[in-house]
Amino acid sequence: MYMPESLSRKCVRTLAAAAIAALGVLSSAAQNGENSYSFLNIPSSTLAYGLGGVNISNIDDDINASERNPGLLGPESGMQLGFNYMHYLGGSNFAGVRFGMPAGDHGAWAAGIQYLGFGAIKGTDINGVQTGEFSPKDMVFSATYAHDITGCWRGGATVKAIYSTYDAYTAFALAVDLGVNYYNPDTDLSFSAVAANLGGQVKRFNESYDRLPIDLRLGLSKGLGSVPVVVSVTAWNLTKWKLPYYDIGDGSETGAPELKDSFASNLFRHLIFGVQFVPSDRFTLGLGYNYKTRTDMSTYKRSFLSGFSATAGFKVRNFGLGLAFAQPHSGATTLMLNISTNLYEF
Repeated sequence: MYMPESLSRKCVRTLAAAAIAALGVLSSAAQNGENSYSFLNIPSSTLAYGLGGVNISNIDDDINASERNPGLLGPESGMQLGFNYMHYLGGSNFAGVRFGMPAGDHGAWAAGIQYLGFGAIKGTDINGVQTGEFSPKDMVFSATYAHDITGCWRGGATVKAIYSTYDAYTAFALAVDLGVNYYNPDTDLSFSAVAANLGGQVKRFNESYDRLPIDLRLGLSKGLGSVPVVVSVTAWNLTKWKLPYYDIGDGSETGAPELKDSFASNLFRHLIFGVQFVPSDRFTLGLGYNYKTRTDMSTYKRSFLSGFSATAGFKVRNFGLGLAFAQPHSGATTLMLNISTNLYEF
C-alpha cells in the first residue's frame, strides 16, 4: 500500500490536527462530569463484544467489526453487507445493518443504521398514577471513510446522527469518531487510537443538556508467532483516572458498602483483556475480560461469569457468521449475532 510522500505528509498533518482538537474536546468533557447516551458504548460487532465489550485493535475483515474503529476499515474488506442483532438486558433488542465498499486502492467507505429498542416501560404522571406504557428507542445513522496514510498506518472518521424518542420527548445529537491504526503483518502487531463520540446534542429532550460519552481509547493486539493466538489489551475511559465503585460484599444487611478507589482498582477498571484463537481464516474463538463490568455488577447476585464474554466466528464461502455471549448479572444473559456477505462473490 504505497502512497506518494507529499500526500502521506498531508494526511499525517490532517490527522494530527484532528487528534489535537479531539484531545482538547476530551479534556473539556472530562472536567464536566457525567454524560448520557451510554448506549453508544454498546458495540454491534460480535468480535468486540466477545473480547470484553471494547476492542479497537484486533484485525478482522468483517464489515461489522469496523464500527469499533474507523481506522480498521479498508479496501481489503471488499463490497460487504452486514447485519447485527442482540438480545440485551431485560426486554431490550438491538439490530442494525452496515454496508461498505472500496474507494480506490487505498480507501474505503461504509454506511450503517443501528436501532436500539429498550422494551415496554410503564409510564406514570407526577402523582404516580399509571398512564400506560411507552417504548424508548434510539437510532444511530453513521457514515465512515478511511484511507491509508502509509504502508502500515491507516486513519478514518465516522460521522453519527443520533435520534432518540422517549415517550413524548425527542432529542437529536451529532457525533464523530476519529481513529488510526498501525498494523505490521510481519510481526502481527496492531496498535490503535480512537477518540469516540466527539459532539453534542442539537435538540434536547427538555431544558437539561445531556452529554455524549466522549472517550479516548488505546488498543494493542499481538499475534504469538507460530501459535495461532492473538492477545489484546484495550484502555478506555481515558478522559479521567478515578473510576471508584462500591462493593457491598455478600449483600447481607450487616455488610456496609465499601468504597473501592485504590490505584490498582482504578487501573484495572480502565483495562479490557482479550485472547483470540485463530486456527484458520474461516474459524475463530475469543474470550474477553472486563474488570469494570464485573465491579459495576458487584452485588450478591453477580454471577461467576460477570465480566467475562466469549465469541465465535465462522466463514463459509462468501458468508460470515459471528456469535457472542455475556452474562454481566445472574438474571441477565446477552446474545449477539452478526451475519455478513461479500457481494463481489455472487
